[in-house]
Amino acid sequence: MTHTHGTSRMTMPLPPLRPVPLDGRGPEDVVVDSAGRVLTGVEDGRVLRLDLSPKGPEDEPGSWTGGIPRAEVVARTGGRPLGLEPLADGGVLVCDARRGLLRVEPSDGTVRTLADTVDGAPLRFCSNAVAAADGTVYFSVSSRRYPLEDWLGDILEHSGTGQLVRLRPGGDSTPEVVLDGLQFANGVALAPDESFVTVAETGSRRLTRLWLTGPRTGQHDVLADDLPGYPDNMSRGSGGLFWVALAGPRSPRLDRLHRTKPTVRHAAWTLARRVRTRPGPLAGVLGIDASGRIVHDLRRRSPDFRMVTSVCEHDGRLILGSIHERALAVCKLPSASRG
Repeated sequence: MTHTHGTSRMTMPLPPLRPVPLDGRGPEDVVVDSAGRVLTGVEDGRVLRLDLSPKGPEDEPGSWTGGIPRAEVVARTGGRPLGLEPLADGGVLVCDARRGLLRVEPSDGTVRTLADTVDGAPLRFCSNAVAAADGTVYFSVSSRRYPLEDWLGDILEHSGTGQLVRLRPGGDSTPEVVLDGLQFANGVALAPDESFVTVAETGSRRLTRLWLTGPRTGQHDVLADDLPGYPDNMSRGSGGLFWVALAGPRSPRLDRLHRTKPTVRHAAWTLARRVRTRPGPLAGVLGIDASGRIVHDLRRRSPDFRMVTSVCEHDGRLILGSIHERALAVCKLPSASRG
């Protein structure tokens, strides 16, 4: 079992962010398709695509030659798209918090439901997905107790009702729970050799690993623990790195709350739901290798781009999404990450 502590590497500043305004709120996840275009989903159900190829000097945040890139609508899910996963055949998996696991065809906007129940219960709060080379899909269910709108309730109450689910290829396949009792299951990523799949447990500040091959097949352990913030969506970058978005910094107060009785945690949520607060002015991401070692701990005070919920690497840059903002953000890839 690997335990990685957030203090294992000195925190470095996240490079200056370049905002990319969107006509829509809450681009929760960001991914890049085979043509190098960015895909994201916003709260009104649209799946957007835009070209963020460099159009200006890399050292001038906010500078775009020819104007701000415009997004095109490639599909409307009729729900709330969260995690996305481009497929080799051009389709896109969409985790919709209200409709379940969907497949979208950007070529014509077709939306098809792949799974809307798990173990006989409606699939709600489907969060993030990844597809293996053989077509098997692994996706997370953040909470079976709370809907997306009340995500904070799950974090505060520490309900442990998150799941990692497997959907094998084939039209007659049934979703199979492979990990249960997770603390707000979130981002999902496969090892470079697909020997394991890892899922971010936001509520416990850790990455949990399920072995898919080798002598430990079917067993799970901890890939990285005691992270310096709350991990959200994940993606795989160059050099075998996992890029992990930090939705917020570690809160000692929340750590203490999680050690109290369930009645106390419920009371905390009852109070918090009446006094919604704005996320703190921090943008942060981690780069973690396949052994669970933190290679990059990048954070920046960023009043104009809060609550980073996704990160992906493309073309020498990092692209960030946020469920809170009406924009994406782009920054340079730290030089030590190249290759």
